[in-house]
Amino acid sequence: MRKTSEWVSLGHPDKMADYISCFILDRYLEHDPLTRYALEVQIKDNFVTLGGEITSQANFTDDELALFVKIAVAQIGYTKCYQNIWGAENTICDQDLVVSSHIGQQSPDIAQGVDASGWGDQGIFWGMAVNDPATNFMPKDHYLARKIGQQLYDIKYAGLDIKTQVTLFDNEPEEIVVAIPMLPKHSEQDVANAVKFCCDGKTNYKLAVNGTGKFVKHGPIGDCGTTGRKLAVDFYGGNCRIGGGSPWTKDGSKADLTLNLLAREKALEFLKKHPDIQEVHCSIACRIGSPEIIVSLYDGHLNELTSYRETVDPAAIIDRFFLRKPRFAQLCRNGLLS
Repeated sequence: MRKTSEWVSLGHPDKMADYISCFILDRYLEHDPLTRYALEVQIKDNFVTLGGEITSQANFTDDELALFVKIAVAQIGYTKCYQNIWGAENTICDQDLVVSSHIGQQSPDIAQGVDASGWGDQGIFWGMAVNDPATNFMPKDHYLARKIGQQLYDIKYAGLDIKTQVTLFDNEPEEIVVAIPMLPKHSEQDVANAVKFCCDGKTNYKLAVNGTGKFVKHGPIGDCGTTGRKLAVDFYGGNCRIGGGSPWTKDGSKADLTLNLLAREKALEFLKKHPDIQEVHCSIACRIGSPEIIVSLYDGHLNELTSYRETVDPAAIIDRFFLRKPRFAQLCRNGLLS
């Protein structure tokens, strides 16, 4: 059986957009832990657009928001020094960004449900766990794609805008694909060595690096980044259904992050109580304005194991996962389920 998953680095334009939104949310939470936040980001060339709804005791000016964007982009690594290496025709620089903001307040129709201790939206959220402690109970293909990509990004073998893809056959790597910006001074052998390291020294797989033969124009110059476009990357690759929206553009009350974390927790708990099961999937459904959730657990073939209704306090779940604290950028950087 073959399984395939991909991963993208923080330097990929879509993940840049996610990280910018998370970084700004953290700044609001530093001033007001009860901030209501739903902010989408798009970045193309040197232009960044912020659009959404924010209700908070913190009131940042457009200039302050623009500064937050530039700091976030610099943290990712797109600085003047980096641009000098690659050329302005090939990548961006934090200092050159032009930011426009289109932000209103949360709808009072939504607020009245959240204020009444209900969830801020309806939705279906999925989590899973596999019986393999060596991969942090994650699917092996997704685990390896992330491990390889993170290694290449952290060690800075070449450029920042990295995509990795791993195909397993009978649970062993069969093909590994890497897209990474490279200049003539960079070596494909360095990439191959990093992949080998992440695969515990094994080399019995096909490795493809930069399938077109050239990858220099990258980041928002070569692509347009938009929040919420990498859900499979953020969660379980191709191994699990995906519900809800992006976990990165909203505060905990909207449930897109909170109940995905809870679904993963419940899948893990069930797996550890039933070690004979190799894979557990959990779905959670909620509705706006209500604290009640519907929980269903399945095996790897999506045969139902159990289901039940449960009343939970959204505020308590948000606090359990520390989602009133400024940790969203860290989660986005390190991986939601790492």
